[in-house]
Amino acid sequence: MSQTVDAPVEYEVQDAVAVVRLRRPEAMNSLDRATKVALLEALRTAGEDDEVRCVVLTGSGRAFSAGQDLREHVADLRAANAAGSGSGGAAGSAGSAGSAGFALGGTVREHYNPIATLIATMAKPVIASVNGVAAGAGASFAFAADVRLVGASAGFNLAFSAIALSCDSGASWWLPRLVGVAKAKDLLLFPRTVGAQEALELGLATRVVPDEELEAATTELARTLAAGPTLAYASIRRAIAFSQSHDLEQSLANEADLMDLTGRSQDHAGAVEAFVAKQRPTFIGR
Repeated sequence: MSQTVDAPVEYEVQDAVAVVRLRRPEAMNSLDRATKVALLEALRTAGEDDEVRCVVLTGSGRAFSAGQDLREHVADLRAANAAGSGSGGAAGSAGSAGSAGFALGGTVREHYNPIATLIATMAKPVIASVNGVAAGAGASFAFAADVRLVGASAGFNLAFSAIALSCDSGASWWLPRLVGVAKAKDLLLFPRTVGAQEALELGLATRVVPDEELEAATTELARTLAAGPTLAYASIRRAIAFSQSHDLEQSLANEADLMDLTGRSQDHAGAVEAFVAKQRPTFIGR
């Protein structure tokens, strides 16, 4: 099944794999309002579709996503500035009050946070197929995925401070967990493009493949995950997320609860029977 959710995002389901593809190649798949809304809608569709057992997030052209569309952002800042100046008073004439009046946190709360949360918490595995540069929120979205398959010419750039901004879309959550606190600060305070091989060494990339093999490698891995025990995958995601903010005793108790859940599943019963019979199990995600 192929469906264009909105012009900037393509949504396709095949073999129980949903591919969510950003398609603004002329703008390096940067995230304007239409793209953020469409991406959130596509991810919600994938997350709620019981027929979808694995999700792939990727880009088109030479970028995964360059993050926030700065052209749109500049227009918003100028409009806020003009509104501030038009209201009179010294603050408006200073040129900073209008910018201060523009609540950038609004799109973070409305768009970026729900997107990052969906990628990280939906009850099915998510692959970020990083076909080119992933910068800013684009990098954060990739870090939220379970697996990052990275093309050899691709890379990550935590570009927030380069334009005098804090970080968003979960960068402050995932980066320290992937690379440690000191390296996270280094990447955020001194932004640069981290190439694929270095990203692999740091733990930002799961696997690096030649550019020309990225699509085939992504398809193969996605189909493998889609054919697997997706209830168990979801429970593993939940266990790891829980353990990041709870102590050992609480994490052990949570693991026991999740073992109760998966231990009662049809997938577990079938897998054990298949093991005893020396057969290959078939998983249905329940």
